[in-house]
Amino acid sequence: MNKKIKQPALSFWQVWNVSFGFLGVQFGFALQNANASRILSDLGADLHSLSLFWIVAPLMGLIVQPIVGSASDRTWNRFGRRNPYILFGAIAAAIGMAFMPNAQIAVAIMAPMIFGGIMLALMDGAFNVTMQPFRALVSDMVPSEQRNLGYSIQSLLINIGAVCGSILPFVLTNVIGLDNTAKAGEVAPSVIWAFYLGATALFGSVLWTVFRTKEYSPKQYNAYKGIDETELNKELAVQKSLAEKLSGFFKLLIGMPKTMKQLAVVQFFSWFALFIMWVYTTPAITQYIWGVEAKWFDPDYLTSVGTIPAEIAAAKGAAGDWVGIIFAAYSLFAAIFSILLTRIANLFGRKLTYSVSLLLGGIGYISFLAFQNSEIVHVNLLVTEVDVPKGAIGLLFPMAGIGIAWAAILAMPYAILSDSLPAAKTGVYMGIFNFTIAAPQILSGIIAGQILAHIFDNQAINIIVLAGVFMILGAISVYFVRDESAEKLIAEKELAGA
Repeated sequence: MNKKIKQPALSFWQVWNVSFGFLGVQFGFALQNANASRILSDLGADLHSLSLFWIVAPLMGLIVQPIVGSASDRTWNRFGRRNPYILFGAIAAAIGMAFMPNAQIAVAIMAPMIFGGIMLALMDGAFNVTMQPFRALVSDMVPSEQRNLGYSIQSLLINIGAVCGSILPFVLTNVIGLDNTAKAGEVAPSVIWAFYLGATALFGSVLWTVFRTKEYSPKQYNAYKGIDETELNKELAVQKSLAEKLSGFFKLLIGMPKTMKQLAVVQFFSWFALFIMWVYTTPAITQYIWGVEAKWFDPDYLTSVGTIPAEIAAAKGAAGDWVGIIFAAYSLFAAIFSILLTRIANLFGRKLTYSVSLLLGGIGYISFLAFQNSEIVHVNLLVTEVDVPKGAIGLLFPMAGIGIAWAAILAMPYAILSDSLPAAKTGVYMGIFNFTIAAPQILSGIIAGQILAHIFDNQAINIIVLAGVFMILGAISVYFVRDESAEKLIAEKELAGA
């Protein structure tokens, strides 16, 4: 084995540049999270089938991330190791963002709802092509002792992008003056322009990372990670059949580090809950706070009445915009907590920080029940003034707990996991780890709509409470995770004290 050379520490701004592109990726991802259900409903999807459309997102991650992770582990060219995939994914994602809210242009070829679903698939696949190498890029470029800082900065940038993306349709409506109501089978102009701006932000920020981050050469990387180049080159030189590649992949999957298996349980509960929030917050608060009956989310009923009453369209538009506000709020709380996350994790430990954060998120979901007040109040949001139900204002409080949970979910699992992975296979293992994100979302997508329809009678607020229960179960599961890096640090301190 080659003698391992100490990897040089990076300056704060070098670490910042490595992750800066994630700001734009999350800008686009936040626009999708806050508006995809709204878009698909406007295009004709019924309430309980929304989660089936959303399965596209984790399914694309399940397929794309391991493939891209494995490919980027083996890629070394003049553009870098991870950067080519990051750039290609950003281009495809920007195209998907530009076309998805314009589904009505495809009416001569297919139903707009189907076209919207296809663009959602393209957009999600591209997001995953871009996201996976970003995770591995931090592990590649940032030395172990700066890993908490690296993933915390990544979490901060993710949440800055999420704030901007979530609030954008609201700003375009209430500050710029674009219309936020949608005609049957079409998407509101404010949402269309938000997606155009999001695509621009995504592509621009990714270009910043690609051109400002010079990846290590194979020789440097192998030296810093202690990888035997001779053995590695022998392994890469072997030509394998598809069956052999699949067999090797499943061996890696079965033989994943113990820490990854333990984190998978936590990931299951937390991502099951997050998926519910992204899919059903819009109908939940539209029904629970704005008082719009569930029948106004049923395309068969909408067809039977012909025209959506102006007050119903206005209420759905206002509630959809407010989802952007509360999603921006949880992202803002997450961004603030991300700044403190490294210090808190170093002081109290990663596991305790992670567990308490998920607990606060679960409490946040359940507390939605406390904010049903429909009394209209006038609110000054600095950039504009609006009239909204009092309960909608109250929803800003649970967003603090949800934001803290989100910041921890973005940083802590990767910080815990990264030190337990073999350096030569970081990319493919990070891709495999995405299974623990995608699988619970796929399961949630399959069963959440059925639970909503047959157990909760399409009252979407109840499924948000269910998300809270799952998040609390995730908090409990953290107790059983082994943090190898923390254990090693404790052992070194005990040895030094002896």
